[in-house]
Amino acid sequence: MFELSERASRYRDDLLAFMDEHIYPAEAVYEAQMAESGDPHFQPPVVEELKTEAKKRGLWNLFHPHPEWGPGLTNLEYAPLAEIMGRSAHLAPEATNCSAPDTGNMEVLTLFGTEEHKREWLAPLLAGDIRSAFAMTEPAVASSDATNIQLRMEPDGDDYVLNGRKWWTSNALHKNCKVLIVMGKTDPTAAVHRQQSMMVVPIDAPGVTVQRGLPVFGYQDREGHAEVTFENVRVPKTALLAGEGDGFMISQARLGPGRIHHCMRSIGMAERALDLMIDRAQSRLTFGEPVANRANIQDWIAEARIEIDMARLLTLRAAYLMDTVGNKAARTEIAAIKVAAPNVALKVVDRAIQVHGGAGVSDDFPLASMYAHLRTLRLADGPDEVHKRSIAQWELRRRDPNWGKKKS
Repeated sequence: MFELSERASRYRDDLLAFMDEHIYPAEAVYEAQMAESGDPHFQPPVVEELKTEAKKRGLWNLFHPHPEWGPGLTNLEYAPLAEIMGRSAHLAPEATNCSAPDTGNMEVLTLFGTEEHKREWLAPLLAGDIRSAFAMTEPAVASSDATNIQLRMEPDGDDYVLNGRKWWTSNALHKNCKVLIVMGKTDPTAAVHRQQSMMVVPIDAPGVTVQRGLPVFGYQDREGHAEVTFENVRVPKTALLAGEGDGFMISQARLGPGRIHHCMRSIGMAERALDLMIDRAQSRLTFGEPVANRANIQDWIAEARIEIDMARLLTLRAAYLMDTVGNKAARTEIAAIKVAAPNVALKVVDRAIQVHGGAGVSDDFPLASMYAHLRTLRLADGPDEVHKRSIAQWELRRRDPNWGKKKS
């Protein structure tokens, strides 16, 4: 069922070669250029060089399902490619123009944008000339329930006026970020899932202020996770995506494919962490024997192999169902992989850190950074608890379709 198609196999082979010949060798160059700049949000020249090489090799916009904009791969065909890119998550996705949140934003603009949106924002995003950010989460409310969102989008003549505060606006501090997709409330009196809308807002619009970059376990990621304020930000009504009140619908359409991407990249990180754990265990001696001879280490290696493969198969099944029966019918599997994949990867990375000893928590190896990134994925795109709650409700209703509708 999950056998690679001929074209996906070709892209896989080409991507593996690109990783070996360019991405992995560029990692040390990237670190040196970042350190020399002294700016945590610097855009290293090596990234632009990698983008040029990826374009030359035809490894560009691999995620995009529409043949007009990319190779038109299915979710199932793209998933193994996302896994490969996850092995160098800070370089490979951007080098191939497959980075979050741009991938989700490009799909939103493709599906719901006007011709003006596509010309002004989608075309340069597809070309890799600019980057984008997605502003949904807010510091003053529990944003795991998107209906809580309070940023106001009030009509005023031919415009909307935006007021509110967002945070964890990933990518907003990237040097090339030019546009935000913002979710806010247009009608507080409407039905609960029809109060929200999404709009396209230039990041340099008057009244938009990037207040700070939020650190993640002490790391300032290059793309940044920004706190952004909107003070009387005026945008034309043409900035609206789809229609007024369609924000929640757009958010659901956006998150399905994005979760496949995140989960497969997580599996790629886990695979690299397992390789690092094995190499370290085989090369280090304790009490006269390689660490790899210890029974508990062999248990960890075996368990990692089993758990990674289980998470991969679950993710591929979700991708297959999204392609064949649609995102809505695959919602249980999508929620399940969002819980399973980051947790499996975290477990593998944690054990790899343990095998590396003190080196594992340093920046001499990528494991500490991997851990910080993966831990945030248990919150991003909905925390584990929200996904598990959804799965449990669907299971309960499978046995009793009226569950939750009864009066207590």
